Amino acid sequence: MAVIYQINKGVSKPILFKGLKAQYIAYLAIGLVLLLLSFAILYISGLSLFLLLPLIMGSGTALFMVIFRLSYRFGEHGLMKYLARKRLPGYIRFSTRRIFTSLKYPKVNLKHLTLKP
Repeated sequence: MAVIYQINKGVSKPILFKGLKAQYIAYLAIGLVLLLLSFAILYISGLSLFLLLPLIMGSGTALFMVIFRLSYRFGEHGLMKYLARKRLPGYIRFSTRRIFTSLKYPKVNLKHLTLKP
C-alpha cells in the first residue's frame, strides 16, 4: 500500500496578494480600518455626506497609492532596512582613546595556574 504525501511548495515564500508583498498587506488593512472608523466618527458627529465621501474616497485612494508604491519600491524587507539605515549616525566623534584601549582582552593572572604532570 503506497502512501501519498503532498509537498508544500513555497513554504518559505513571502505572502503575495494582488502585488502587495508581506507586511504591506497588514499596512493596507490597518489603513482601511482606520478610514472606516474615521468615516463612522465623522458621520456620527454630523458632517455632511457630500463633504465626507470625497474626503474618505480621496484618503483611501492616497492610501492605496502609497502602500502599493512602498511595496513596489522596497519589497519584502526593504522598508525596514531603509528605516534602520536612516537611524545610523553620520559620524561618531570621540574625545578620548579610553573606549578603544578598554577593548583589549583582560590580563590573565598566571600565578594561580598550576600544571600537574
